[in-house]
Amino acid sequence: MDIGQLPQALINGILLGGVYALVAAGLSLIFGVMRVINFAHGEFLMLGGMLTYWLFALFAVNPLLSLAIVMPAFLLLGAATQRALIARITGAPPMMSLLLTFGLSYFLIGVSQAAFGNIFRSVPFLPGSWRLLGVVFPKTRAIAFFAAAVVATAVFAFLRYTRSGKAIRATSQHPEVAMACGVDIAKVRRHAFALGVAMAALAGSLLVTITAMHPQAGTAYILKAFAIVVLGGLGSFLGALAGGLILGLTEVLGSLYISSAVGQASAYLVLLVVLLTRPGGLAGQKVAV
Repeated sequence: MDIGQLPQALINGILLGGVYALVAAGLSLIFGVMRVINFAHGEFLMLGGMLTYWLFALFAVNPLLSLAIVMPAFLLLGAATQRALIARITGAPPMMSLLLTFGLSYFLIGVSQAAFGNIFRSVPFLPGSWRLLGVVFPKTRAIAFFAAAVVATAVFAFLRYTRSGKAIRATSQHPEVAMACGVDIAKVRRHAFALGVAMAALAGSLLVTITAMHPQAGTAYILKAFAIVVLGGLGSFLGALAGGLILGLTEVLGSLYISSAVGQASAYLVLLVVLLTRPGGLAGQKVAV
């Protein structure tokens, strides 16, 4: 065990965990407001990455600039998906939402395979690194982390300080009271689902600059996102952000000091430990945005 590599591993884990946190925060937001387990969340991430690749390959659009296209595109796609599909199972048993979104995930995989082929795609972006105090900061990962942090901060501010954000929080915590106060619950749920989907797509746009993406890549990310959401507390936005950082650190440290297989399995190990020791997650609560 080389303890000298620890500072570098911590930086790599934090940079990776920041993007993971963005994925999980979107999933947690959807569950907190709608009580829907969105199994297609990983496929929206994958499609965001594929759209970024397509914009870069065909039009040479800078990956950071493509975020301005991905965000509104997936807000619209998320809102349309919620209105056409998810809204129809509101109030149904949880298994219904799981089955519906599971089927949706396979549909989106098929669409992606038809559009992009079943091969790996990546976007080369800012090779090289910065060095500070002997620690290397890969440019691509550092920029992806800061972009994810900006998006997460903006969403947090939206939820805390805007009228629409407060309506989302009220619906998450006390839907009956929110409805009695005149909140349009159906509209709020549509907005929350759209925002969660857009966050996943933005994370995919950032991840495709770090690692290769393919039509079935979403499966691995949704499993990690579920582990993070359970770790942070079901429905807890801040818990999901913290959980993402923890998982990123666990994955990198596990790969460095034990084996790459342990690093890749860290999400499942974290999930198992949390379920056994603290089922309510870090936030100590089951539903709150």
